[in-house]
Amino acid sequence: MQNLFKTIKHKINGAIIHFVASGLILVIAAVLIVWTDFFLRLVIGLLIIIVAYIFFYLAYKTWWLKREIEKHLKL
Repeated sequence: MQNLFKTIKHKINGAIIHFVASGLILVIAAVLIVWTDFFLRLVIGLLIIIVAYIFFYLAYKTWWLKREIEKHLKL
């Protein structure tokens, strides 16, 4: 049973890292896109920043869920 929880914990940690890394890459891409042809690129950059925010939010909620599961199961 402990091995199952270790595996789940490892997978959740991997997902958190993936969400944060994707968010950072999208923020960098958004900044690079906005610095040229202003208006159209501003809109595209804003959309990329919104997607990056969603990834950060998913990473936070996944981490919170992991913490709650560990607290509930006292791991």
